[in-house]
Amino acid sequence: MIYALIDKESLTLRGLSLEKISKKIQDQTIPIAQYRNKVGSLEEKREDLLLIRSFYHGTLIVNDAIELIEYADGLHVGQEDIRAYHNDLAIAVGVIREKISDKLLGLSTHNKEEILEANNLDLDYIGLGAYRGTSTKSDVKVLGDKAIVLGAFSIHPVGLIGGVKVSDTFPEHIRYRVIGSDLYED
Repeated sequence: MIYALIDKESLTLRGLSLEKISKKIQDQTIPIAQYRNKVGSLEEKREDLLLIRSFYHGTLIVNDAIELIEYADGLHVGQEDIRAYHNDLAIAVGVIREKISDKLLGLSTHNKEEILEANNLDLDYIGLGAYRGTSTKSDVKVLGDKAIVLGAFSIHPVGLIGGVKVSDTFPEHIRYRVIGSDLYED
């Protein structure tokens, strides 16, 4: 199943609009999408979420910006971001759950230790990667096919991220192909 990654910076670099990509993922009936904007203001992110919502009717996840959870169906956080709530990840997830209630919660993972740690948390899925190198994150460790093996350790649904292509196929334990740039190609 495809999980679309709508990365505002990548779209801007390619001269693509949120409207165009939102319509595209709606037309392709992609069931889940994450909006990521690492540099915009909260107001810009709120406006972007509303714009995406006007064209895309699937499950919309916001990256990091818990303040905007009312405009989304879930929240995705990274390893550093979750630790900003508390160093004990169970407590951190509890704090997040108080704010997002029963909306979806995803956590980025990069190795077996983080996956096993995530198994003890009240999450709806994990992101695992990077599968391949990407232009959006230069400091990432590329796991390659090791990511597929690692994904089997998760009790949560796994979304493989990082250079994943529409044409990629993975074993059943990898539920989501998290695809960004490859969706932008015409």
